[in-house]
Amino acid sequence: MAKSKLLTDEQNVTRCWWCGSAADYVTYHDDEWGVPETSDNRLFEKICLEGFQAGLSWITVLRKREAFRKAFSGFEIANVARFTETKVNRLVENAKIIRHRGKIESTINNALRAIEMIEEHGSLADFFWKYEPRRRNPPKVCTGKSDISTQMSKDLKKLGWSFVGPTTCYSFMQAMGMVNDHQIGCEFRDVVEQARTEMDDW
Repeated sequence: MAKSKLLTDEQNVTRCWWCGSAADYVTYHDDEWGVPETSDNRLFEKICLEGFQAGLSWITVLRKREAFRKAFSGFEIANVARFTETKVNRLVENAKIIRHRGKIESTINNALRAIEMIEEHGSLADFFWKYEPRRRNPPKVCTGKSDISTQMSKDLKKLGWSFVGPTTCYSFMQAMGMVNDHQIGCEFRDVVEQARTEMDDW
């Protein structure tokens, strides 16, 4: 049986079904998911953590996020770009994060690519927000991919980024507010849409 798109809690707050009732997941849904983001460090963090999510659930990454932030110097791009092989080996032994050497090395590589992107485009925000769909379509029920996320993935790979497949890019688009996939009927859909409208002239 297909899941309902919405879930109403004991306080009669209606949300997208995927956040369930776990307090940390509900907070992420209510306060962060889909809210437009323009900070380069936060954009870098989001796309890297979406890469760490590949093959896992987001709640797994979310619950390790503070440990990730500590391990990766708050995702300060310039700092991560200076990580050495010794640092990689230490991170692989860090049980508080996802100890996937390929994903750890990818984060360092992507920091170097991010610096190049900032030098060419002025900021990560200037690069990524150009992919915002011109038409604001009805929300997707599940994380998937789109023509735009597929194009973003191809463009990033040409620039040397890694762990940025079409599905990862679409999840990133959802998380950073480039698309508003809060379901119709979710009480936070209009909140996010208002925030997106307010940044139309950004």
